[in-house]
Amino acid sequence: MGIRNILTDKEPALHKVCKPVRSFDSRLHKLLDDMKDTLLEANGVGLAAPQVGILRRVVIVDTGEEMLELINPELVETDGEQVGPEGCLSVPGRYGLVKRPYYAKVRAQDRFGDWFEAEGEELIGRCFCHELDHLDGILYTQVMERFLTEEELAADE
Repeated sequence: MGIRNILTDKEPALHKVCKPVRSFDSRLHKLLDDMKDTLLEANGVGLAAPQVGILRRVVIVDTGEEMLELINPELVETDGEQVGPEGCLSVPGRYGLVKRPYYAKVRAQDRFGDWFEAEGEELIGRCFCHELDHLDGILYTQVMERFLTEEELAADE
């Protein structure tokens, strides 16, 4: 296991569409384990493979109860709306005002290729949408209303 370097928004890899995972092998398992370590080290909620330079449809989400591994994830249901501050490990120190669904359900494969569904509200719903955007080369800065000021962030704490 290891910590991988997180790319910043200037890196071309973050703006490319990722390819599906077809091999559920030891290389994928190592990537997943490294992504978990990297996410924990960075103190984030989610991490997508392109953020560590791998153009595959792989996402890790820390729900607070478990570390979800989402391989080839698809958004299958959303409901409601929330508007709030959003950040990204690839856009350090900046936060934007972003509109996302309040609830999101994803269908994905686990590290062995078995399909399952996961759902979340509020932060987890936001995270699912944010991380799946990464797989299509979209950063929150492309869908936000505007960057938040230091004053707005301080008032939100």
